[in-house]
Amino acid sequence: MLNHTPDAIELVDYIDDGEKARHYQFRLRNITSHATTYDWQSAQPGQFFMLNVPSIGEAAFTFTEPPNEQGEFRALIRQMGKLTHTLFTLPRGEILGARGPFGRGWPLEEVIGKNIIIIAGGCGLAPLVNLINGLIDNLADDQRVVLVYGAQSKQAQLLSPERERWQTHIKIYNTLDEIKDQYTLAENESQGTPLDIVDTAMAGFTKPPATALLCGPEIMMHRAAIQLVNKGMTSDTIFLAIERRMHCAVGLCGHCYLNAHYVCKKGPTFSWQELQSLV
Repeated sequence: MLNHTPDAIELVDYIDDGEKARHYQFRLRNITSHATTYDWQSAQPGQFFMLNVPSIGEAAFTFTEPPNEQGEFRALIRQMGKLTHTLFTLPRGEILGARGPFGRGWPLEEVIGKNIIIIAGGCGLAPLVNLINGLIDNLADDQRVVLVYGAQSKQAQLLSPERERWQTHIKIYNTLDEIKDQYTLAENESQGTPLDIVDTAMAGFTKPPATALLCGPEIMMHRAAIQLVNKGMTSDTIFLAIERRMHCAVGLCGHCYLNAHYVCKKGPTFSWQELQSLV
């Protein structure tokens, strides 16, 4: 029987991160006593959890850091609706609920030790944080990882401390849709979108990378996937994280239904080859 009762979590801390966005730290209340309902320790990069704000409802968010042995985990959350607006008013120490982990994450067997290009837009960088951290911790000497990250403006960029740390290990291209207040572009910044940088990023590989990971606005991901195929990659090596409104996370409510598949169970990660048969 499916159990929809959330585990209790504490809102431990948060820091503002970009426009109307925060990086939250939560802690599972009963994990040390092994009294939780869900197998939190099994969380994989790209999987998500359902955050419950009492009297308001639930919403899906991905882990930027999965639960550790003390039950602490992190998520990047942007203020967009009633639930997140309420969350942003809550003080540290507030007790909330959570269910998870759910879904199919990034294909780890396809990225470990291999050359990778990662393309993310806006909040689409959040589901990749855990994976990128793991890649950097286990980076092979001959492995090349390239990240292309796009944001609307400098003020809208997210995860700046993480990107600053990553750039000492991997190549990063940052794009900005808008340049405000006579802002001077840094060496790794350019005006435009990630689509404008794909050719430049791919030129850094001696042959097409083994895997591409895409997350962000769907139109950006679809166009980037086409560009990568035109650059020699095959559709089964390109993976996209699809965002859908997930209400139950277990394939019952149908809100995330996509042509005979539930994104909450089959996804949120799909290969470009799979997606072309679904849309």
